Amino acid sequence: MNEAFWSPFADNEFMRNALTAGVLVSVLCAFVGVFVVLRGLAFVGDALAHGVLPGVAAAMLIGVPGFFGAAVGAGVLMGGVGLVTRRSRLSGDTAIGLFFVGMLSLGVIMTSRSSSFSGDITRILFGEILGTSVTQLWWQLIAVVVIGVTVVVCHRPFLLLTIDPDLAQTSGFHAGRYNVVMLATIATAVLASFQTVGTLLVFGMLIAPSATAALVTRRFSTMVLVAALVGAVSTYLGLLISFHADLAAGATVVLVAVSIFLLVFVLASGERHMPPTHPAHGAHH
Repeated sequence: MNEAFWSPFADNEFMRNALTAGVLVSVLCAFVGVFVVLRGLAFVGDALAHGVLPGVAAAMLIGVPGFFGAAVGAGVLMGGVGLVTRRSRLSGDTAIGLFFVGMLSLGVIMTSRSSSFSGDITRILFGEILGTSVTQLWWQLIAVVVIGVTVVVCHRPFLLLTIDPDLAQTSGFHAGRYNVVMLATIATAVLASFQTVGTLLVFGMLIAPSATAALVTRRFSTMVLVAALVGAVSTYLGLLISFHADLAAGATVVLVAVSIFLLVFVLASGERHMPPTHPAHGAHH
């Protein structure tokens, strides 16, 4: 019985690399996902995850690594959103929505024009966690360190921003500057994770574990820890299920993460609404 739980990882290097990559993505997404959930920035995370598509497609067409194209795509998206919100009366959500659908559409058009993209588009959207290389693992580890240090240094203004930007300003922090740093940190996490779990699924890893953590604790450090733990457990269980049932690995990992959220949500809701019972009544059931 125990063999079914450990042998896929003990016997296969690609499974060990996938598990390591998934755990690193979990830690990476926990650092920024907490702020995404607390501040209601899920739409920004979604837009970033999809907005990199034309950049990745362009990079592949000219023969450069997809990461550089994704970085350009994320930069164009965030720069465009910033410009529209500054120069017009449109809300940030409207600007994000416009660039999100525009860049996603451009990416689909670019990939549909080339027959060589049929396999690549699946890899871009859903990742290739089972094909993670040692080089990618090192890049992810560097990203975890950089983002971890940024969040530790900036966690106070970041938390104040989640409550109220004016509060951050009156507390002596430049709200606009720290807002840019926060968005750049989220974008970096998306860019560092998309090659492993794909642009569609990185959004799931960004939201589900952090949302689960937000249900069970209100302390920031505990929230990051719980989110990372949920992500790591989701990775292990998702890879195990996908190995034995021959399912898509990345999608299974994210589905497990969402399932854990739903389970915790049901349990937490049940506890809140459970009426107090007397021992005498409980004995009859």
